[in-house]
Amino acid sequence: MNRKALILVLAMVLIIAGSFAYWRLHYKQAPAVTVISLYGNVDIRQVQLAFNGAERIDKMLVQEGAQVKKGQLLATLDTTRLSQNFNLRQGQVTAAQQTLLRLETGNRPEEIRKAQADASAAKIDADNARRTYQRQLELAKQDFIAKQDVDNAKSAADAAQAKFNAIHETQNLAMLGPRKEDIAVAKATLQASEASLAIARKDLADAALYAPSNGVIQNRILEPGDMASPQRPVYTLALTSPLWVRAYITGPELGKVKLGMHAEISTDSYPGKHYDGWVGYISPSSEFTPKAVETTEVRSDLVYQVRIFTCNTQNELRLGMPATITIRLDQPPPTDNRNDVATCNKP
Repeated sequence: MNRKALILVLAMVLIIAGSFAYWRLHYKQAPAVTVISLYGNVDIRQVQLAFNGAERIDKMLVQEGAQVKKGQLLATLDTTRLSQNFNLRQGQVTAAQQTLLRLETGNRPEEIRKAQADASAAKIDADNARRTYQRQLELAKQDFIAKQDVDNAKSAADAAQAKFNAIHETQNLAMLGPRKEDIAVAKATLQASEASLAIARKDLADAALYAPSNGVIQNRILEPGDMASPQRPVYTLALTSPLWVRAYITGPELGKVKLGMHAEISTDSYPGKHYDGWVGYISPSSEFTPKAVETTEVRSDLVYQVRIFTCNTQNELRLGMPATITIRLDQPPPTDNRNDVATCNKP
């Protein structure tokens, strides 16, 4: 083989080797990504607790930083006026009930018998007055008495008959009982009194302030003696379970994350400790990278907010704490649509 042929063969070998190296460098498939790491901050819900009424505060039962349970009594109002109003409304209801009962029961048998006796007595008086008039009339025809005596007897007979008629109608009314219109009015009065009593009972119950959920008292705003009202919060309650880490995910990674996927949360405050969580929310709309995580490279990128929920049973995660979220993409597809509150309330 001559020198030129050898050089040509070496050149071809070098070209083939270079082409292979170029292909490995630029076209070889990158290993599949199995983990997504996100960075965000811990968020919690906050509730402004206020009395549903206006009155002086009597007792404040918890301090800032206290952990409270759902239904725990936190504060009370002075109930002097509210209790008196409740007693007044209760008395009005009792009176209205008795009035309606009396009307629905009707007249007592004794009252009916009395009306009958009065009517009988009036009938006797009327008959006697009529007979007296007849006798006086016969005597007047014989000129034994004056005509004035006859007129007086006639007037007495007419008056006695009218009195009997009135007493007889009273007897009929006693037997018929109250009018249905009067019973309807009594029923309406009772309903109004019961409604007033229900409002008074609710006002009295609202004099006690209870925790709506488990949490930590973040701020104690008012003190005993302060005037409370629905517009003035008494406490700020931080709902520590569930809470979530608010993070942002880019468009290319959005399709890899599904609701309900398992995730792990870690923080710098507790190195090496991981908290179980799950993807509980994915924003339906994009937004520009928030200022808090903005860098020069991603300033104009669109991202989607995600929330990684956790129950935080150790009460170690705090509002605003930076956290790292790790989501494995090779996990089985989620089979349940988790609800954050229900999941944390499971025994």
